[in-house]
Amino acid sequence: MYKILANTIFLGKDIINLPECHSTNEIAMAKVKSKEGAEGTIVVTENQTKGKGQRGNVWYTQAGKNLTFSLILSPKFLKPLDQFNLNIVASKAIHEVLSQYVHGLKIKWPNDIVHEEDGKLGGILIENIIGQNSIEYSIVGIGLNLNQLTFEISSATSVAKLSGGEVEKWEIFKLLIQKIESNYLELKRGNVKNLKDYYMHHLYQFDQMNRYKDSIEFEGKIVAINDYGQLGIQKKEGIINYYNFKEVSFL
Repeated sequence: MYKILANTIFLGKDIINLPECHSTNEIAMAKVKSKEGAEGTIVVTENQTKGKGQRGNVWYTQAGKNLTFSLILSPKFLKPLDQFNLNIVASKAIHEVLSQYVHGLKIKWPNDIVHEEDGKLGGILIENIIGQNSIEYSIVGIGLNLNQLTFEISSATSVAKLSGGEVEKWEIFKLLIQKIESNYLELKRGNVKNLKDYYMHHLYQFDQMNRYKDSIEFEGKIVAINDYGQLGIQKKEGIINYYNFKEVSFL
């Protein structure tokens, strides 16, 4: 059972523990719309039956083994076009914490945490309520494979599988919430460059020649992420194309 966090300013002072739910993001969004959830509220479950991934994908997780939760933010200081900065905040925090347990972790654009050789450990799904000139609320959903050892798909892995032993979920949860809060406050202070520099330094396949596919297969290297969160890939001819989610595939 996850308790109120003592070492944070506002995150985790209201934690909604659910033994099972279909989607923590949907529960958190409902709390916002009914005005029962404020900035800092966290919804966490031991068994998420229909976890949501990016663009309609499904996130499967084994009951009791992993970490699945959603937190509510109210980043009214952000313009709608700057929403990818929240992805950077969450990705950086996850990478910082899990790298204490496993070496070789990378941030894979747009929303995954992967091991550079052994597959995907987790994902992030951020859903926003947009106002006229700002982001009124953001639901930051996070799913991390911690102690699960067997998977239905070969491209998935976990902290326990990579490190050789089970980890303490509550300890990782506490560390992660603290890191998310400190990164979020850094963003609020306008220190976007520091956050983005870390993100780019640990970005999967950054500045390496690899194969990708848009309408056709091609060879190129990731060279940038622009202010709108689009991925910049430079083709062999020197042209840089920028892609939104699902417009390009890693091969």
